[in-house]
Amino acid sequence: MSKTYAGARLRRLREERRMSQAELARVLGISPSYLNQMEHDSRPLTVPVLLRLTEAFGVDPGFFSERDTGRLVADLREALAGEVAEARVSPSDLAELASRMPAVARVLLDLGRRGQVLAERIAGTADDRDGEPVAPRSPHEEIREFFYRRQNYLHDADLAAEDLAHRIGIRPGDVVSVLSGRLAETHGVRVTTKAAQRLHHYDETSRTLHLSSRLRPGQQAFRMATQLALFEYGDELDRLAAEDFPTGSDTHALTRIGIANYYAAALILPYRAFHTAAENVRYDIELLTDHFGLGYETVCHRLSTLQRPRLRGVPFSFVRVDRAGNMSKRQSATGFHFSRAGGTCPLWNVYEAFAAPSRIHVQIAAMPDGQRYLWTARAVTRHRGGWGEPGKTFAIGLGCEIRHASRLVYSDGLDLDNASAATPIGMGCRICERLDCPQRAVPPLGRPLAIDENSSTFVPYPVSDRVQ
Repeated sequence: MSKTYAGARLRRLREERRMSQAELARVLGISPSYLNQMEHDSRPLTVPVLLRLTEAFGVDPGFFSERDTGRLVADLREALAGEVAEARVSPSDLAELASRMPAVARVLLDLGRRGQVLAERIAGTADDRDGEPVAPRSPHEEIREFFYRRQNYLHDADLAAEDLAHRIGIRPGDVVSVLSGRLAETHGVRVTTKAAQRLHHYDETSRTLHLSSRLRPGQQAFRMATQLALFEYGDELDRLAAEDFPTGSDTHALTRIGIANYYAAALILPYRAFHTAAENVRYDIELLTDHFGLGYETVCHRLSTLQRPRLRGVPFSFVRVDRAGNMSKRQSATGFHFSRAGGTCPLWNVYEAFAAPSRIHVQIAAMPDGQRYLWTARAVTRHRGGWGEPGKTFAIGLGCEIRHASRLVYSDGLDLDNASAATPIGMGCRICERLDCPQRAVPPLGRPLAIDENSSTFVPYPVSDRVQ
């Protein structure tokens, strides 16, 4: 078992409680000098010490894990891609900063992002390096960051939704009738279905929730659950959204809807019941969709939220992309890093899913830092219903770190220990460190090109060893 060095986290926990080293050492039953060594990473945290910390302060052992470090390092590598390429900062420096001083690393990231937003606003419609307009980050991108920072898990909302599900008797096969009854009896809201352009519409005057007849039962349940969230959890929606965004802004309003959608998923798929079912079928997505009567994307998204302390599921990353590579959803409970600089890796199996949309594609992928992931991907298509009416097709990706892969049915028959069998992917061509990739679409950021009219290479953009 690997040793746990978490001196910065231990020190932060002590300082937040306003305790001296002597006081904490007394609580833990160790000497102050031993505690001092652990806080400076001279010694690892032992299992007995972790257990005493858990009992004394009510923190989950995961608080001291390096689960967040990979995410933080990946964010730093992207934010400082130019400095890394110019060797002003080394990857090991970033790993050291993220591990020992995570709070400082997050402040650095926040300052970098604020500077980027300010530069984009000043630039206005000025062109970037590729001659395309630079636009400020949209509210929808801000919302994705809101959930990403929380590892796609909202503890209070999840508990509240599960409590309501228990009180009103949510169970597979009877969700629509139970939700309809709750809306009628508690809020005086009547639910109707009819052919309409909008998927749903709540008329406050007549207290009627109109649902499109094109919605499947699972989709109807989700819309009703979202409306219940607005009725019964409205104040908390405001509070949670206001943690990051000013009340009255577009971003606050959209975040409020996003949290309501989270609550809805947690209501129709209560945490404990869904977690138990997922573990029992080894995270077989299709069996879960059949059992709960919900769509593939809904089940995958809920799987990516199973991070309740002391009852964690497999920590997943969830992504939804279209054929052009536009990423409309991305959430992660792992260290997997989604590029914010535009573009994703064409070697990633989420794009292979479009070629055979009826089956689940499985891939062991390796990132440039050596971290490996097991990814599943499947294409889903939604039609409005009529002949000739345009639909929309997405690839839904769900991935976990290779150390969790054996818990998934999709790992059966794969050689999880053979690192050389993994497909090398990256975070997007512009910031990817794989200089020998034949699939590269743009030159690597911050690296001078090797230009020779008398020769050519298999690599589209060979780089020079000279310093730029």
